Amino acid sequence: MAEYYNLIKYFHYLCFISWMAFLFYQPRLYVYHAENMDKPDFVRVVEVQEYKMYHYIGWVALIGTFLTGILIIVAMPELLRSGYMHVKLTVVVILAAFHLDLGRYMVQLREKRCKKSGMFFRAYNEVPTIAMVIIIWMMVYKPF
Repeated sequence: MAEYYNLIKYFHYLCFISWMAFLFYQPRLYVYHAENMDKPDFVRVVEVQEYKMYHYIGWVALIGTFLTGILIIVAMPELLRSGYMHVKLTVVVILAAFHLDLGRYMVQLREKRCKKSGMFFRAYNEVPTIAMVIIIWMMVYKPF
């Protein structure tokens, strides 16, 4: 497995970038949705985008990120002895919870039960940015 480490890491990066793109864009769709509830034709288009992004891009990228991440740890289990890896994995769990929360908001918006504003989703959209900064910092500098 160790001989495939770089290839696995390559696919891990591709999946992670795809997942982050989803996590950045999905809340932006919710901003448009929340701010245009009075325009049913526009909302229908946004709902299709939300659904496709969540189910066809978001989940595939999350699963790919997790599977390749697990393979990296199987190939190099000593990574789990590093403090920076524990921080990274904790942030990944937070991102997974954020991902699930995006699904909850998608359903609430579609059913017109969501009370959150466009301003809320603009602020909420900063969560994956902060998480990404922490993850990349940990992986580049390995501070502990």
